Amino acid sequence: MSLAQQRDAAVRQTLTAIRAIAAQDGITHASLARIADRLQELAAQEALFPLDAFPPPPASEADASSRYLLHEDADKTFALYLNSINPGKTTPPHNHTTWAVIVALEGEELNRVYTRTDDGRDPEHATLALSREVVVRPGTPITFLGDDIHSIHVVGDRPTRHFHLYGRALETLTDRIGYDLATRRVLNYNRNYMSATKQTA
Repeated sequence: MSLAQQRDAAVRQTLTAIRAIAAQDGITHASLARIADRLQELAAQEALFPLDAFPPPPASEADASSRYLLHEDADKTFALYLNSINPGKTTPPHNHTTWAVIVALEGEELNRVYTRTDDGRDPEHATLALSREVVVRPGTPITFLGDDIHSIHVVGDRPTRHFHLYGRALETLTDRIGYDLATRRVLNYNRNYMSATKQTA
């Protein structure tokens, strides 16, 4: 088999195991931890994901990112991407409206996880409180349910290369919410914050 065929087989085997976990246990923080374990087993097969096949953005492009689609089901569920982001990239706090699991092949990404402290009655404004920080690196994943809120901050001196697994494909997540911490405004995340990124099968 070619490297691409070996990679595709490993990805499909991993997704089969992950679907079984979701079918048996549903999607909870506990089951997402088990899904993260399976995704880390895939990340350990580093030779299947060489730099020349999944290069980071040009070093001259600070705050840039590249996204490679590895797999999505026909109904746009169980979408797996390999993301590579240059140091300096940050995002405002946001949700996903679906579950997510992030596992690192290399590089470090600081995740700030927030809780919403207002009563939610004002659809245009919100108040957030920082609840914890997690640096996603090899061996340290992070998981989210659909309403969980986080921001990312790529630290260190080299790009990240991380798996991002979502319950639905990113282009379908049109109701994601972003939060402007300075003004407390609630904004459509995809429309206001999502920049164009490269997508490759």
